[in-house]
Amino acid sequence: MDLIQIKNLVKIYDDNGLSTKAVDGISLNIKTGEYVAIMGPSGSGKSTLLQILGCLERHTSGEYFFDGKEISSYSDEELALMRNQSIGFVFQNFNLLPRLSVLENVKLPLVYSQMPAIQRAPMAKEMIKLVDLEDRMNYPTSKLSGGEKQRVAIARALTNNPKIIFADEPTGSLDSKAGETILKFFEDMHTQGKTILLVTHESQVAQCAERVIHLKDGCIESDINNSDRRIVYKSGFIK
Repeated sequence: MDLIQIKNLVKIYDDNGLSTKAVDGISLNIKTGEYVAIMGPSGSGKSTLLQILGCLERHTSGEYFFDGKEISSYSDEELALMRNQSIGFVFQNFNLLPRLSVLENVKLPLVYSQMPAIQRAPMAKEMIKLVDLEDRMNYPTSKLSGGEKQRVAIARALTNNPKIIFADEPTGSLDSKAGETILKFFEDMHTQGKTILLVTHESQVAQCAERVIHLKDGCIESDINNSDRRIVYKSGFIK
């Protein structure tokens, strides 16, 4: 089943009368449970595409169906609700609140959900346990390493049991060892049936996905099934 369908998607930015087409007529489908990497040089449109698919930006023209629903007519409030209920985000710069504890950061999406307050802390603790940070539960996130911060971001992204995880350069600010740990968590999520869309400029990171889409100048240059040769993180870094 297709979770995402886009048809002739276009995004144009207008800067003082100068128009730039960041996404130029892209059409693609992403199935439920797929692990997809999007690659491309700087300016290729990969981050813009992720932001549109993640409902952080609106497209200029074309069609975008999420879980069978065309979302062009959604209000800002409806898009915010969909992001909260159906989408998890993991960013390169973590987007955590540094003065709040790990637990408080992971609980944040639940504050805006319909989950009763009494259930929020137990759910957040369960997600923190999944990323092996129980011993950092009450630490301010400002005191964590980069790898630990990204694990907090993953736990936060999972709290509402989203239909898809969007990850924008999730290993870009990490050393190789921390990066391997993060990619193992993504592999584990994929194994459990989670849909993942990852944007990266690193070919080795992209090889973890079962499908790799290359963008150039806002268009799809190639769309490759990578399942036969992808790198899998199970207990360390192996091919």
